[in-house]
Amino acid sequence: MNLIRKQTPFFPSLIDDFINADWNLKPPSYSSTMPAVNIKELDNQFEIELAVPGLHKDKFEVEVEDGILSISASQEEEQLNEKGKFTRREFSYNSFRRSFTLPDSVDPTKIDAHYKEGVLQVLLPKYKEAQPQPKKLIKIR
Repeated sequence: MNLIRKQTPFFPSLIDDFINADWNLKPPSYSSTMPAVNIKELDNQFEIELAVPGLHKDKFEVEVEDGILSISASQEEEQLNEKGKFTRREFSYNSFRRSFTLPDSVDPTKIDAHYKEGVLQVLLPKYKEAQPQPKKLIKIR
C-alpha cells in the first residue's frame, strides 16, 4: 500500500495544492487560553457556567470586588519522567482569569459556586426587589 499520492503533471499539482491547502485559517479556539462560558438569566438569578474539564475544584478562585466577579484558576505543569519518545505532545497546564461586571440587581453576599463533571457553575441570586413581582389586581371603589 502506498501512502504517498502520485504526483500529477506540474500545472494540475499547483492547482490541487492551492485548492486543498488549509492556509492555517482556523477559527480561534478559546479552549487553550480561556474557557468557554454560558450565561443565563432566570427570574430569580443569573447562572454562569464555565467549561473547565480536568481541574480540581481547589484550583479555582471566585471573588467579587467593586461590582466585578472574577473567576480564575491555575495549574502548574507537572514534570514527568517518562521512558519513551513522544511523536507529539499537546498536554499543557494553563491558567485563566475571566471577569464579569455584575448588574445592580445581583446580591453579591449570596453568590454560590460548585464544580461538577468539568463545569464550574456560579449562581448569582438577584435581590428580591429585582425579581419579577406577581400580577396584583387592584379593586376599584
